[in-house]
Amino acid sequence: MVGTANGGKRPITPVTPDAPVTPRQAFSVVNGGQDPGLRSGPGSVNGSGCGGGGGGVGFTREQVEALLNMKIKAKDKFNLKEKCDLMMEYIKKLRLCVKWFQDFEGGLSLEHEKLKKLFESAEKKSNEMEMLMNAKEEELSAIIEELRNNYSVLQEKFTKEESEKLAAVETLTTEKNARTTAEMSQASLTEDLEKAQDECSSANQKIISLNDMYKRLQEYNTGLQQYNSKLQTELNQTSETLSKVEHEKAALMENLSKLKGHHESQQAQLASTKASLEESIQLKEALASEVGCLRGDLHKVREDRDRQLSLVQDLTAEVVQYKECTGKSAVQLGTLTSRSQELEAKCASQIDTIKRLQERLATAQKKLELSDLSSIETRAGYEEEKKLNSELIIRLAEAESKVIEGEALRKKLHNTILELKGNIRVFCRVRPLLLDEGVEDETKPISFPTTTEALGRGIEVLHHGQTHPFMFDKVFMPQTTQEEVFEEVSQLVQSALDGYKVCIFAYGQTGSGKTHTMMGTPGSYDDKGLIPRSLEQIFEARQKLKEQGWKYEMQVSMLEIYNETIRDLLSANKCSTDGSANKQQYAIKHDANGTTHVSDLTIVDVRSSKEVSYLLNRAAQSRSVGKTQMNEQSSRSHFVFTLRIFGVNETLEQQVQGVLNLIDLAGSERLSKSGSTGDRLKETQAINRSLSSLSDVIFALAKKEEHIPYRNSKLTYLLQPCLGGDSKTLMVVNVSPAPSSVSESLCSLRFAARVNACEISIPRRQTSMRYMEPRLSYG
Repeated sequence: MVGTANGGKRPITPVTPDAPVTPRQAFSVVNGGQDPGLRSGPGSVNGSGCGGGGGGVGFTREQVEALLNMKIKAKDKFNLKEKCDLMMEYIKKLRLCVKWFQDFEGGLSLEHEKLKKLFESAEKKSNEMEMLMNAKEEELSAIIEELRNNYSVLQEKFTKEESEKLAAVETLTTEKNARTTAEMSQASLTEDLEKAQDECSSANQKIISLNDMYKRLQEYNTGLQQYNSKLQTELNQTSETLSKVEHEKAALMENLSKLKGHHESQQAQLASTKASLEESIQLKEALASEVGCLRGDLHKVREDRDRQLSLVQDLTAEVVQYKECTGKSAVQLGTLTSRSQELEAKCASQIDTIKRLQERLATAQKKLELSDLSSIETRAGYEEEKKLNSELIIRLAEAESKVIEGEALRKKLHNTILELKGNIRVFCRVRPLLLDEGVEDETKPISFPTTTEALGRGIEVLHHGQTHPFMFDKVFMPQTTQEEVFEEVSQLVQSALDGYKVCIFAYGQTGSGKTHTMMGTPGSYDDKGLIPRSLEQIFEARQKLKEQGWKYEMQVSMLEIYNETIRDLLSANKCSTDGSANKQQYAIKHDANGTTHVSDLTIVDVRSSKEVSYLLNRAAQSRSVGKTQMNEQSSRSHFVFTLRIFGVNETLEQQVQGVLNLIDLAGSERLSKSGSTGDRLKETQAINRSLSSLSDVIFALAKKEEHIPYRNSKLTYLLQPCLGGDSKTLMVVNVSPAPSSVSESLCSLRFAARVNACEISIPRRQTSMRYMEPRLSYG
């Protein structure tokens, strides 16, 4: 901080985009000058809530420390109302201070974001220019590559067309030879046909002549019958000659038929030859037309190639001309510029010469004085700029230190407020009435007073005509949602990240809604319980603190206490409910720092809330549950969820170590009402014994006895740092509104009232300024 003229300290004032830096505000002294209080300035608002108007109030470090170290002292220590009023006034002042620090931190964050956006925009413009240049180069390269590809394609197409042309010429030559061969074959067939026709005509003439001779012989036979005997020999010879002629005739007819078949085959062959000849002629014409088309395409391709080459040559010539023109223009521009500069210099020198001659004669002394004044002003301006620069550097360093101090102070104020509320706090939650638990006209056994003092904190139970009132830190009505319950618990969860040990446990009879409060309804986003919501808040806060240089490691363990036996719910070896398969003995130990260790317990490193949700589902499947007359699915064991947090900040050379214990106790119930027998009877007895031991510990703490019986049960020994140590503890007592559960509800509320009256030591933050490597050293 920078000192002021009156010897004080410059106040820490918020820097927001809407309001300028306000003047310093002072603290007033209340209660007879014993305790310092906050005096509101022009920009502050005196009212309830968080002390609005924090943007117009400033604080010094001494004033904040005085506010933190202030002790609440009432004139009458037995006057609880006066003590409560003083405490509420002190809490309002603390909230006003915290609000002011949050506004100041928001202003610094906005200024940092503006500078970051300016830098990103400049870097983005540079990257865009570079990308534009690269795009231009790639475009030119693509054009050149495309021209090369077009040239190679045209060359290949030309070669292909030449080969096709040669193949067409060879095919045409082959067809010409085939046609010549067919014509020669046709000529030979024509000659054979003519010869066959001549032979057929000669044979016909012979047959005609033989027929004529046969007729004459018949005529002679009729005329010469008387000469039959004489001419018998001649007749036999004639008959033989006739038979020979018949045989010759038959041979000639057979030869004639063969010639006709050969003629027909020759005619068919001639027709097929004519058809093939016509097809060859058509193919020749088609090939000739295709060759003409290909020649036209080749001509066009050559013209396109020539056009492209001429275009490339024209572009090259234009580029050369542009370069020559640019060079000439640059030379001319340089010449003109040099001439202009020479003329301007010559003119300026002449004007200066005239002015100097005139000023030397008239105002030499005045010019000297003005020169001295100008030198003094320049030096003063330089000193002022140098001073402003140094002040800006100092303000930047102060702002960075204020951010760190503000975060530390926020944690301190946050935990101071929680300490003032009480290290053991008790919340009461009444679940909704089920359909089968009561009648509309029946008198409701549980009511909520509406007086100013008891609103939101009071609950009344009507039992045997007598009203029993109770007061707790917070009372949740049946219509209260899971989110509203977690809003009251979220501040304790934040303390675990700040390096404190935090314990939240649910207590109540069977069926009062403990597991619903802690775990919620599986698969429903709005009905998530305290455990999943706490994990989501922790992992979201870890991501935000990462920007401030904090690195966190987290480990999870889950166990249950069943029949006074510890069972590891994350162990790979499944255990039976009667403990016969549980051969592992788990020992509970507490170190000097109040940290609890369970030997041989499975501890899993986690990095996200999804991993923890998977482990929760796995543990829920292994947990011991059973059916009683009080509940279909009753938890028969105490469930303990532990999240160990280890954080390191290399910039601050600081490390923190926090623990978050979330406990779902088994349901308290009477044996006569639960109807438990056999194994369920043993379970109920073990549960009631452990809860009775918890009651004994609470009574001993309330009476401030020297000996506290923590070792009477595994549950109380495990919770020893939370009940009597330096942990921040919250008990959520769950109550059923059913008329049949009035007795159990009254017992639960009486026990919660005794817990609310206990006082334990002030929580200590597990932190160290010596830097260590990030590790978790839990047992």
